[in-house]
Amino acid sequence: MGAADSMNKAIDYVNANSKRFVDELFDLLRIPSISAQPAHAPDVRKAAEWVASRCKAAGLSAEIVETKGHPAVFAQGEQVAGRPTLLVYGHYDVQPEGDLKLWNTGPFEPVIDDGKIVCRGAADDKGQAFCAILAAEAWLKTAGSLPINLKFCLEGEEEVGSVNLEALVRAHKDRLACDYIVIHDTAQFDEGAPAVTTATKGLVYKEVIIRGPKKDLHSGSFGGTVANPANVLAQVIASLHDDKCRVTIPGFYDAVVEMSAEEVSMMESLPFTDAGLLSDLGSPRTYGEAGYSTLYRRWARPTLDVNGIYGGYMKEGSSTIIPSLAGAKISMRLVANQKASDVGRQFDEAIRSQVPDTVTCEILDHACCDAYLADVTSPGMQAARKAVGIGFGKEPVLIREGGSLPILPLLKNVLGADSLMLGYCLPSANIHSPNEFFHVRDFEAGIRSSTALIGLMAAD
Repeated sequence: MGAADSMNKAIDYVNANSKRFVDELFDLLRIPSISAQPAHAPDVRKAAEWVASRCKAAGLSAEIVETKGHPAVFAQGEQVAGRPTLLVYGHYDVQPEGDLKLWNTGPFEPVIDDGKIVCRGAADDKGQAFCAILAAEAWLKTAGSLPINLKFCLEGEEEVGSVNLEALVRAHKDRLACDYIVIHDTAQFDEGAPAVTTATKGLVYKEVIIRGPKKDLHSGSFGGTVANPANVLAQVIASLHDDKCRVTIPGFYDAVVEMSAEEVSMMESLPFTDAGLLSDLGSPRTYGEAGYSTLYRRWARPTLDVNGIYGGYMKEGSSTIIPSLAGAKISMRLVANQKASDVGRQFDEAIRSQVPDTVTCEILDHACCDAYLADVTSPGMQAARKAVGIGFGKEPVLIREGGSLPILPLLKNVLGADSLMLGYCLPSANIHSPNEFFHVRDFEAGIRSSTALIGLMAAD
C-alpha cells in the first residue's frame, strides 16, 4: 500500500470513529484538572493518568513523569533511526471555572450545544491535544505502525506558567529530541478560515515606581515646593510615544524584521476590517503606529502599553495631597529578532534618562520572554499547511499571534527544533472564559489534520 493510500485509510478510520472520539473526549473533560488550585491536585493527577492510559490504548507506550509540581505524560511510538521525528507538546490542565453564574451548564459537565462541545478545557487544550493522540491511533489501527517517530510531552502546569517545564525538558533532552515540535494551543483565524500560526510575540513586563516625599503632603502647603511623583510619572509615560504612535526608546526598532511578501499578501486577503473590529470592541477609532494596517500592527509590530497606574488618593470624594509615590506597570510585546533582554535594558535606560533628580525611581522586572518566528519555507511548515488543508478541506492561511508563548523559545533553545502551530478551535472559543467550546466539526477536522501531518512528514 502506498503512502497516500495509507494516509487515506487512516483518515477513513477517523471519520468512522468520530462519535466514539467525542464520547471519549467527554470523559477527559469531566475531570476538573485545575492546576492553579491545590484542592484539585488529585484531579490533575487523575487527568494525567487518564491521558497516559488513553495513549496506551491508542497503541503508544506511555508513562507519567514526575516534576516538582504536577506530573507530565510522556508517550511515543516505535522509534526508528533515520525517520523524521515529531514531538507533540500539549497540556491537560485547565483554567479555573470563573463565575459559575455565567455558565449555561456546569463547567465540567460537557454538552453539545448547536454543534459545539461546551466545557472547560474543550479547546484549551484537552480537545486539541487529544486530536494528535487519536491521529496516532488511526495510523496504528490501520497501518499497524507509524511512518514517523512520534513523541508526546503533555504537561499539567501550562495554566500556571509551566513552572517546571524547563527543568523537565532539560532533564529529558535526549529523550525528547526531535525535528519539529507540534503545538495545538492556538486557533484558526476565523470560522471557515483554518490557519497555521507562524509567530508569537515576546514580552517584557516592567513596573516603574517614582518616589518623592516620605509621606503624602498637603497640596496647598507644599505644592510647588517638591516634585509630585504622579506628575513626574505622567510625564515619563507620555515620553514613551511620539505623535506617530511610535515608541521613542532608543534602539527599540533596530532588530525588527518586516513580514514576508507572502504573509502580507495572505494577510490582506483575510476577511478582516477595521469596522468589524471596532464593532466587536466598542472603540470609536483604531489606534497605532503610523504606516501599518491594524492587522499588521497586531501581528508584526512591537508595542508598548501601560497596563495599570496607581498612586495618590483614588477613593470617593477628594483628598488634596501630593502623593509620596506613584507607579505604573508597563508591558512591551516584541517581534522576531528583538531580544527581550536587550529591550529590557533599553527600557530601563530610557526611563532613567527621563526621571529628574527631584524624585527617585525604581524599576521592577515581572516577565521576560523572546518572540518566536517559524521558517515558513521549511519542509515541516509545508507539510503542516498541506495537512490542515486536507483536514479542513480548505487551504489554511498563515497568521501570527499577538500574544506570547514562552514555551516556544524555550523549546527551540533546549531542543533546537522549530515549532509547528496548528490550532483547530475558533478564536471565539471562550478560552479562559465561561462557556468555553470546541466545535465538533473542528475537532473532527483537527484529528484528520493531525493524521495527515503524520503521513506528509513521512513522505517528506
